[in-house]
Amino acid sequence: MDELKTQPIWILLLSFLGFLFLLKHTASVLKWLFITFLRPAKNLRNYGSWALITAPTEGIGKSFSFELARKSLNLILVGRNINKLQIVSREIQAKSPNTQIKIVVVDFSMPDLTVGIRNIEEAIDGLDVGVLINNVGISYPSAKFFHEVDEEIWMNLIRVNIQGTTRVTMAVLPGMLKRKKGAIVNIGSGAGIIAPSHPLYAIYAASKAYVDQWSRSIHVEYKDSGIDVQCQVPLYVATKMVLKVASIEKSSLFIPSPDAYVRSAVRRIGHKEPRCTPYWTHSIQWCIVYYLIPESLLDAWRLSIGLRRMQRHDPS
Repeated sequence: MDELKTQPIWILLLSFLGFLFLLKHTASVLKWLFITFLRPAKNLRNYGSWALITAPTEGIGKSFSFELARKSLNLILVGRNINKLQIVSREIQAKSPNTQIKIVVVDFSMPDLTVGIRNIEEAIDGLDVGVLINNVGISYPSAKFFHEVDEEIWMNLIRVNIQGTTRVTMAVLPGMLKRKKGAIVNIGSGAGIIAPSHPLYAIYAASKAYVDQWSRSIHVEYKDSGIDVQCQVPLYVATKMVLKVASIEKSSLFIPSPDAYVRSAVRRIGHKEPRCTPYWTHSIQWCIVYYLIPESLLDAWRLSIGLRRMQRHDPS
């Protein structure tokens, strides 16, 4: 006791602050472990018996379709290729024969989505659509400086990533409000949210930043109406789009397969989180980027990656 009295007060204060710091971060790690590995998933049928998924024929969207069917949800599959939609529908019903499936053909890159959205509204009329997965999205064919991106490419990107996601939500939301329940999941991207910038993919990154900010805003607007809105933020997942952009050929510890990613993603739906990074190694990467790497270094690193990709696609 006498020794404590002889210690300078600043040493005791620093020790106490260090203890609080350690306690806070220990609690954060324990909370992350619980949410990521231990917290039970919600019963998504409590929202309704139908789920609508955009871009469901490959990658993350296809995996969502199979996983939600496995969770006993009926499906409305919305995409632009009728043949691919029919193939996926047959594959799902082969594994989940009790699943009812509706197909709606919509090309989200069209300047006028009036007919496509009307088709969606007709397809969902009278159905209790409880889960909406806004997965549709496109990027550049290759890295480009902003002024070099063809107008047709960036206009299509804005139509698909921003207008398509917004219009589909507008079509589905009234039914959720009427039933006072629903879950809306918007697929974002680390390109527009985690990194301070994403040079040479500027318009794509900006479109995904829109998805994030819009999702978090309408989360606040509708959380008291029984509707859970969430922006899920994957980093690299081994999909065709990532293969095209980043030349990633197969899954790994930090680059999950679409199926592995979606199993984690479905567990996060309905847990009142306006933004989350479902896959566990992605959240570790986000933590490292956010807390340990200076923005200037990240900017330089992202630019160097983009420049190397440009060189690989340069026909000369």
